[in-house]
Amino acid sequence: MEYEKIMMKYADRQKETCRKNDTISDHLFQEYGVYRGLRDQNGKGVVTGLTNISKIVSFKNVDGVKTPCDGQLWYRGYPIEQLVQELDSDSFGFESTAYLLLFGEKPDKQELLEFRKILAEARDLPTNFTRDVIMKAPSKDIMNSMTRSILTLASYDDKATDTELGNSLRQCIQLISTFPMLAVYGYHAYNHYENNDSMYIHRPDHNLSTAENILMMLRSDRQYTKLEAKVLDTALMLHMEHGGGNNSTFTTRVVTSSGADTYSAIAAAMSSLKGPKHGGANIKVMEMMEDIRGHVHDFTDKDEIEYYLAKILDGEAFDGKGLIYGMGHAVYSLSDPRERIFKQFVEMLAAEKHREVDMALYNNIEEIAPKLIAKRRKIFKGVSPNVDFYSGFVYQMLGIPVELYTPIFAIARIVGWSAHRIEEQIGMNKIIRPAYLSVMKEKE
Repeated sequence: MEYEKIMMKYADRQKETCRKNDTISDHLFQEYGVYRGLRDQNGKGVVTGLTNISKIVSFKNVDGVKTPCDGQLWYRGYPIEQLVQELDSDSFGFESTAYLLLFGEKPDKQELLEFRKILAEARDLPTNFTRDVIMKAPSKDIMNSMTRSILTLASYDDKATDTELGNSLRQCIQLISTFPMLAVYGYHAYNHYENNDSMYIHRPDHNLSTAENILMMLRSDRQYTKLEAKVLDTALMLHMEHGGGNNSTFTTRVVTSSGADTYSAIAAAMSSLKGPKHGGANIKVMEMMEDIRGHVHDFTDKDEIEYYLAKILDGEAFDGKGLIYGMGHAVYSLSDPRERIFKQFVEMLAAEKHREVDMALYNNIEEIAPKLIAKRRKIFKGVSPNVDFYSGFVYQMLGIPVELYTPIFAIARIVGWSAHRIEEQIGMNKIIRPAYLSVMKEKE
């Protein structure tokens, strides 16, 4: 402990030296035409690659003018709305959508049955892995726990470093199958050892879908409603893929391009996703909503809601950062297609859970916040609610603990990561090495 105190004191003293020597002024970025975060002032990302996996549309060319439009998200040539709408009320889409993203084609009935069987059989961790790895050194940070488990799984794989295409695909499918277990078991271990609560480890049921298994393994009584599983399945579909430019997917491609193994690439993606600027957005929404509930007395009073949202936007309330979380997106302008799809499922679940009053608050904020932001901020594109505005509310209604919010995101997004890893191996086959321009001054 004494050594840690000495190190912390030293680091605190030296951080100002780092600030002095590592700060790069805005005018240098402008002078050399370099974009911070690889995004221009309009939020458009610098093109760094090509992909055939998904497509995001937020602007259209109208008479030669770039014009904002309702957002669109396409998986392998199909709009996400179609993939969700094709499912009947008793069907789950995670598995068929995973097949589509991995292989680039919709599965026929026989192909889907075979793929579901493969996924089910892969839902099996090595002997004593839960006890010896997941339950050892449990952490509140389930993303860290999962990342440790991913890297440890490599030591159980005789072909861990073999990057042959078929082997990479096998590893990806196995990780897709086991991610729910790594997440849920990691939470149960933490909840038992750190919170002194009861621990139960339910084995996955090969006859259940991914969404059903998550709810079954999470709950002590293994019970869930059809609607609960359906809403979670829809959330997984909507979070599964979002282009090659998001931080964690780009991380997957960068690490893959170096020739690294699947476990290393996915572990790196996990480390990216856990960042609060990426995968933790819905947690900030939930914290903000709790703050709003504590300061707004009438959830139907739009004037009262607007008054408090204005205080948040002015940095006078909540966390003082002047942000209404869940509003706006780095890519979308007029609307986020995932939010449009998800909202109808959120409303159904809110009715089942008797949370209509909370739903009314969300509806009013969704109506008021974009207009308020447009009035008070200089924005280059439209502002609309994103999918994270509702996802935390859904997870709360499903009884999913906050510690699992980002891991649930990872359970979905590993499918997209896997598809991009395979595409990087086949379609690119060249190490990604961007250039950094040195603005260092020579010293005598």
